[in-house]
Amino acid sequence: MKRIFCSPALFLLTAAAAAQTPAPAVAAPAAAAAQPAPAQTPSQIAAQIRTMSAQLADWPQLHRYAAANAALPPPTPGQPRVVFYGDSITDAWHAIGATAFAGKPYINRGISGQTTPQMLVRFRQDVVNLHPQVVLILAGTNDIAGNTGPSTMEMIEDNFASMADIAKANHIRVIFSSVLPAFDYPWKPGLAPAEKIRALNAWMKSYCAANNIVYLDYYTALADERGGMKEGTSRDGVHPTAAGYAIMEPLAASAITQALTQ
Repeated sequence: MKRIFCSPALFLLTAAAAAQTPAPAVAAPAAAAAQPAPAQTPSQIAAQIRTMSAQLADWPQLHRYAAANAALPPPTPGQPRVVFYGDSITDAWHAIGATAFAGKPYINRGISGQTTPQMLVRFRQDVVNLHPQVVLILAGTNDIAGNTGPSTMEMIEDNFASMADIAKANHIRVIFSSVLPAFDYPWKPGLAPAEKIRALNAWMKSYCAANNIVYLDYYTALADERGGMKEGTSRDGVHPTAAGYAIMEPLAASAITQALTQ
């Protein structure tokens, strides 16, 4: 059988062009006929290809903190370094909750939109090589949303367990944070994530108890009766407001103290 190969650039160009190909027409009454979506211009398609190429070139986004990591001095003796590691909820913490942990030797290594496989790839660069005493991991909601493709619960659990194994092998104490409540995802509506989040949190709590890991329960303090964020604690049902972070901050502080004294 003859095999046909194509370059990544050709694949991206084909994928972008295919996205613009209209589906076969279906007969319908004139009043109910849907209007065709406007075709993208060549410049818009080219921009889309550039974005896709950049994402493929650095899928875990190792470039994001490379310079900051290189400039970071060694930990100060007597001041335990803590890395907050996660997705957009961690990424935005110090911007929205501007007073959070003021004066503490805590380092934010969150990247918006990331899933646990991406975080596992960059774990050594953005956690281990910074020589913290504690890593606080908050992740999983983007996996449930399918940000980097479909993920089974087992896949998510394996990534958490692998990050914990790497941390422990490097004498870093581990905190697993519960996934925050979400009744729906505004960027991917209709996935009904609430029950999956509860299931992942239940696994996480059990895993922590069995493996000498601190379990940080944000969920109970933030969840409403539907499994979504309580009113006033989120700006979009997923990401905390300053009021939401104000609830989270003392819970995180308590978990860090617990991890340091284990």
